[in-house]
Amino acid sequence: MTHPSSSSTPLPSEQIVTDDLDLLLDALPPHISGPLRDAERRTDLLEVVMDLGRLPEARYPGREIILSREEVTEADLQWVIARIGDFGDDNRAGIERTLHRISCIRNRRGKVIGLTCRVGRAVYGTIRVIEDLVLSGKNILLLGRPGVGKTTMLREVARVLADDANKRVIIVDTSNEIGGDGDVPHPAIGGSRRMQVATPSMQHAVMIEAVENHMPEVIVIDEIGTELEAQAARTIAERGVQLVGTAHGTSLENLMLNPTLADLIGGIQSVTLGDEEARRRGTQKSILERKAPPTFDIVVEIESWRRVSIHKNVAETVDAILRGYRAKPETRQLGPGGRIEIVDDADREGGEFGMGALGAGGARGGRPPTWEIGHRRNGGHIREYREPREPRAYEPAEPAGPEPEDEEEGTPFVTAAPRAASRITRLFPFGIPRGRLEQAARSVGANIELVDDPADADAVITLRNYYRNKPPALREAEDRNLPLYVVKSSGVYQLEQALLQLRGDRGSAGRGPRRDPMVDIFRETEEAIAKVLEEGRPVELPPANSYVRRVQHQLANRYNLESRSSGKEPMRRVKILPLGTGTPFER
Repeated sequence: MTHPSSSSTPLPSEQIVTDDLDLLLDALPPHISGPLRDAERRTDLLEVVMDLGRLPEARYPGREIILSREEVTEADLQWVIARIGDFGDDNRAGIERTLHRISCIRNRRGKVIGLTCRVGRAVYGTIRVIEDLVLSGKNILLLGRPGVGKTTMLREVARVLADDANKRVIIVDTSNEIGGDGDVPHPAIGGSRRMQVATPSMQHAVMIEAVENHMPEVIVIDEIGTELEAQAARTIAERGVQLVGTAHGTSLENLMLNPTLADLIGGIQSVTLGDEEARRRGTQKSILERKAPPTFDIVVEIESWRRVSIHKNVAETVDAILRGYRAKPETRQLGPGGRIEIVDDADREGGEFGMGALGAGGARGGRPPTWEIGHRRNGGHIREYREPREPRAYEPAEPAGPEPEDEEEGTPFVTAAPRAASRITRLFPFGIPRGRLEQAARSVGANIELVDDPADADAVITLRNYYRNKPPALREAEDRNLPLYVVKSSGVYQLEQALLQLRGDRGSAGRGPRRDPMVDIFRETEEAIAKVLEEGRPVELPPANSYVRRVQHQLANRYNLESRSSGKEPMRRVKILPLGTGTPFER
């Protein structure tokens, strides 16, 4: 549907532009609008700037041109003001039945001394690259730099949902940018209904009013920018109404650093861990965590109408970034003929954000790791999955074991006998900085190739913190009987010693690889637990120190079994009891 006085220009991928440019030019003084009536100067025009006492300018992407050699006068400004709508509290006005926006600059006395006349265009077909997400019913947040087309895409979202998906759509139109100026909205919003906002400070109240009074299926809101608006957006989402909006910011990481809008992606809070929990996680005592479920399920970072980056699971992406892992979005672009192409952008850092930027909680041993591991909860269990181009998040497993008591401090140990040196060439580093590992390999002359998946590896190297927790990737490596080299820290010397063992050398003390003593303790405890569950009778474990006993109690508790300690040191031991036959565990 096209406004009668609009000019339409077909674009690739079946995009049609309606700009009603003649109506904007008619509102400008003749000596300013004249040069813009040429066809060449109409194309890609962004805005016309008129400042008192200066030459008028027309702005295009990457360039400006002077429209007249006569300076702008008060009469020129009044000419425009008389032909447009009234300015609101946000100093914005429009031209009725168009999408153009005129913003004014006032002096200290409130007098208008400058105008920015921005061209508003309805571009049909701009959301083709994300149309499947829009029709999925999920809440979507659009991000992008000013002028990239957020409002234009939002307008097209409203039209598609109202006309193509036949949904009840309400637009909360704060500055009449989505539906245009005047009481009758622009045809570009299709069958959507539009609620105008009397003053920008009341946008949040109109958002709630729209839900309470008009029973919408979809709410469309532009420029969520205050804490009250973020809270209103959460309220709308919790009521089961699909929410599509835009916010200030160019990326999801920017939004996380914005305290006002962070609630849109779940909010971030600082948590202080106890000494034991901090050691188990391998983090500082003060860490950052997501506070609540995100308001928006999907975040779309707009690079242009034809290219976007998509975070399809905002909760997982935020968790991954806070833990210091990569959260690479899915990048899409429109190819020839309107075909949607998935771009594997290897140069993009994705979300390799790290706690250094957010302020707390990064993993020990250098910069955050950059592997991608996903998890999905299924029936209460964590099951590893691998899907292309999805953001990944890593969550450690629960049990924690004590640190092995090495015969020599700082010597790495291995949990399986190494294969022949000629066969071990591909190494999967779990939690080890790759740059540091490559440096150690060059130092000792180890011929290795770093891989991103344990399924492709001949051996695995990891930190003791991760090995104790047994995350899915390390359990997979053990299931494959891969040699697992465990180091206490990611220092170059530690890595060199591990690589020497991998190569088959002996190290300075002449000793071979040693086995982690906690491996047998874990296995012994789990076998005892299995016996209690199967036979329903208590099982007593061998004597152990207090740290080992605490781990044994934790393992029993994971299986909803009771346990208690008895005897005196050094013969104190743990007895695992069937459910309901004992008292809470005693160390």
